[in-house]
Amino acid sequence: MSDTENTAVATKHCGYVAVLGRPNAGKSTLVNKITGHKVSIVSPKVQTTRRRVLGIQIKGDAQLILVDTPGLFAPKRALEKAIVQEAWKAPKDADLVVYMVDVTARHLEEDLELIAKLPTDIPLYIVFNKVDLLNKEKLFQVAEPFNQLNKAKQFFMISASKGSGVDDLVDKMTSELPQGPWLFDEDQVSDAPKKLWAAEITREQLYLQLENELPYETFVETEKYEVFDNGSVKISQAIVVARDSQKSIVVGKGGQRIKDISMRARYEMERYLGQKVHLFLFVKIEENWMSKERFLREMFF
Repeated sequence: MSDTENTAVATKHCGYVAVLGRPNAGKSTLVNKITGHKVSIVSPKVQTTRRRVLGIQIKGDAQLILVDTPGLFAPKRALEKAIVQEAWKAPKDADLVVYMVDVTARHLEEDLELIAKLPTDIPLYIVFNKVDLLNKEKLFQVAEPFNQLNKAKQFFMISASKGSGVDDLVDKMTSELPQGPWLFDEDQVSDAPKKLWAAEITREQLYLQLENELPYETFVETEKYEVFDNGSVKISQAIVVARDSQKSIVVGKGGQRIKDISMRARYEMERYLGQKVHLFLFVKIEENWMSKERFLREMFF
């Protein structure tokens, strides 16, 4: 390898940024905005994100690896405890922590308490999201208690959905990354296998279309993912529920609801894959699936 090539390798930067915050703070929206791809699904439902998801973006000589995490809250159920535990793992291996605050949320003191628990040996950025929804005076009132914590290296005001302030945040994050080789291929935007990503797209449609009717105990498993010579994809997925009554909710009258879920999920998959998708959904009942190792392994690893 020539001296020029050695210099090129040495000047690369790469690092992990853990994105934390309470549910619906806009973590997944931010990761999707930065990567320009639907890395994480988004819905108004609390705890839409169940596992850590990596979003990868290259800017100049830097490869930014964003770790989207489940929302932090006080868990009650066993599954909720596992989800929150998964989120708290992210800062341990990160080069930088971004804590997102929804400036429109109630009980911002909960954010202050969570930030106080973050490690002190990793640079912390506090990112105030949805700032387009408040006036400057109110924003100052929201930000002041966070400033008094004296934990953040820097503060940012953004609107993740609209993109305002995001470029400045990305510039600053990439400037903090350590020197080193890139860990992922240049065209890779996530670490999630396509089977898992496709399952998440269907789960997003479950959340969006069923809303409050959606059973909490719902899981989507991609059983087959086949790519044909003509470029089309055949995907077979099981929507797993815990009880027969939940199956009726998902299927809907005359099977119309599951047809709508399939149609919209298929559209989203085709839009991002750039391939024709043949999607086949069915519902199966697995009592107490949340305690079964196979499902937990699929969810978290």
